[in-house]
Amino acid sequence: MKTDKIHMEPDETKKKLKELQQYFAELAVEDICLAFSGGVDSSLLLKAAAEAAVRTKRQVYAVTFDSRLHPSCDLEIARQVAGELGGIHKVIAIDELEQEEIRDNPVERCYLCKRRLFQSLKTFADEKAVKVILDGTNEDDMHVYRPGIRALRELGIKSPLAELHITKEQVKKMAATYDISVASRPSVPCMATRIPYGQQLDYEVLERLAEGEAYLREQISGNIRLRFHGNVVRLEVDLAEISCVLDKRKEIVQYLKGLGFDYLTLDLEGFRSGSMDIGIRCKKIV
Repeated sequence: MKTDKIHMEPDETKKKLKELQQYFAELAVEDICLAFSGGVDSSLLLKAAAEAAVRTKRQVYAVTFDSRLHPSCDLEIARQVAGELGGIHKVIAIDELEQEEIRDNPVERCYLCKRRLFQSLKTFADEKAVKVILDGTNEDDMHVYRPGIRALRELGIKSPLAELHITKEQVKKMAATYDISVASRPSVPCMATRIPYGQQLDYEVLERLAEGEAYLREQISGNIRLRFHGNVVRLEVDLAEISCVLDKRKEIVQYLKGLGFDYLTLDLEGFRSGSMDIGIRCKKIV
């Protein structure tokens, strides 16, 4: 006999899941537009929104940005997961580096990018007469350097996970409760996070980094980042995977050097989200 997964979760996670379901029960009296990456945060929101919209007979638009600053596999995963979870999947193509300010990669790059992306999403929502626009920012994002959140606030975008103080760990547990296929998928943020601030963004370099990470994901589990520092590439992986990297050192070196990287280093601290943000003063966004 199967045990209900919800009853196996800690009390706080169960409480948060009920709060999220109630949130969407109230929100789904109108059509909803969701910025949908296919990651675990936006997938949880799509599942909850689609369930609520079935009862209210409203529409949920899951909108994915086809952006050259994200790995091409992200779009395919988003299409697949949207098909699994429901809603109307739409794709907006956008080239952030058409904007010179973004190409220059300032410390406020994320703000500029988010503003450009979500202005496009607002235009789409206006065309569909949708007033409610959501994104997948969670509680943890509110405590690290995320200048893009300011753009979301300026544009009136709602962030249910942050509003309900739902953490990334709770998101993963809720997604597993729903049997969402990407529940354990590591985050794959914008490729610009691989380049130090102030170093101009170049698609040729970003594409080589994306190709290198795609290869490494076939060899290594968990989180993987190739950070680019001039002619040095710094590899971050989860600490548990460092021995695997060393076991496959020759093959990895050969492949990455074939992509044109001169010097390859393994970061002994392991994977850290936002490691390029070291030295930037972080304020909690309210």
